[in-house]
Amino acid sequence: MVALKKAYIPYKGYYSSPFCRWQGQMANDNSIVLGATTAKRWLVSREIDPGIVDFVYYGTTVAQHRWFYSHNWASGIIMDGRKDVPGLMVNQACTTSATCIHLAAANIEIGAYNTAFALISDRCSNGPHVIWPNPLGPGGEVISENWTMDSFNYDPHGGMSMIQTAENVASEEGFTKEECDAVALRRYEQYQDALANDRAFQKRYMFPVEVTVTKKKKAMVEEDEGVVPSTKEGLAKLRPVLPNGVLTYGAQTHPADGNCGFIVTTRDRARELSVDPSTEIQIISYGFSRVGKARMASAPVPAAEMALNNAGLKLKEMKAVKTHNPFAVNDLYMSKKMNFDVMWMNNYGSSMIYGHPQGPTAGRIIAELIEEIVMLGGGYGLWAGCAAGDTGAAMVLKVG
Repeated sequence: MVALKKAYIPYKGYYSSPFCRWQGQMANDNSIVLGATTAKRWLVSREIDPGIVDFVYYGTTVAQHRWFYSHNWASGIIMDGRKDVPGLMVNQACTTSATCIHLAAANIEIGAYNTAFALISDRCSNGPHVIWPNPLGPGGEVISENWTMDSFNYDPHGGMSMIQTAENVASEEGFTKEECDAVALRRYEQYQDALANDRAFQKRYMFPVEVTVTKKKKAMVEEDEGVVPSTKEGLAKLRPVLPNGVLTYGAQTHPADGNCGFIVTTRDRARELSVDPSTEIQIISYGFSRVGKARMASAPVPAAEMALNNAGLKLKEMKAVKTHNPFAVNDLYMSKKMNFDVMWMNNYGSSMIYGHPQGPTAGRIIAELIEEIVMLGGGYGLWAGCAAGDTGAAMVLKVG
């Protein structure tokens, strides 16, 4: 793989909804419909004609009613009769957003089309309870599965829960509860920076969602819901979730609901759609990885190294680094292996603090990465994250 040269994101050609802790204000809406209607409202707010879009990538990981049609259903809602545009459903767990953006960029690179839209939405709330046929079982008794909870608690290949995979890495590297707590506290403090001055940073990319309260009542959600305050003393009092572990509920993320969207296009079209044509956002490279069984927290490192190598760049050339960090161990491991200060990364917030709707999580973090680099005057940025199944992905972008 080599660096990409032709794929761009218009400045402000992206958004993320607020994230709501599961069973909160977004719990009542089908995430396919909520994501697509939010994207349509956002395009209207930006005065962008959906007719410019040639292809839609729809990222999703938690099945919803009518999920089979999700990609083309979402595209139909967004286009609203203006154009018939096909879609592709993408599910790569927690790295789904980055993969959607990369698939769009790769097709821009080869000239398959001029403009794509990546919509990613998920709802951990009210996850489906699935029944699978089991004709050879005793009496033909069915196999039941809780789509969300069972996925958190057991990887059929690795044989362990997600938190156990992080504890495995912590044990091998000698990380302590105190180190995890210190990272968690720092991440909470960084999130507070995004709330300063009436949420000035978040308002650079965040777009409100209209949710269903009752059959006759709607409400607008404009900011994150369910973030739990952290203090040094409070974190110290929490006990590890697993026996002999180092991770408490304060040093890991929480399930959430949300959505995000990105326009990926050519350089000329990006300039046309940009709020500021002098600010260019180029997608430079992508990386992916899979590590040993039940070692998910270590997966972002080889993915990040691949993305940097493909870009021909070094970590020291990055203006900012953002990660999907479901566990504090993720950031401790990455900073140790790549030799940088763990307290420097993830400015203005991360999924450990504001929650994890799965599919759209990486998209929100990438939007924050772009805005941070704009504020720093331009340069390169690295996003990296892990995903279920001991996999990882990473992306390098250039802003300037």
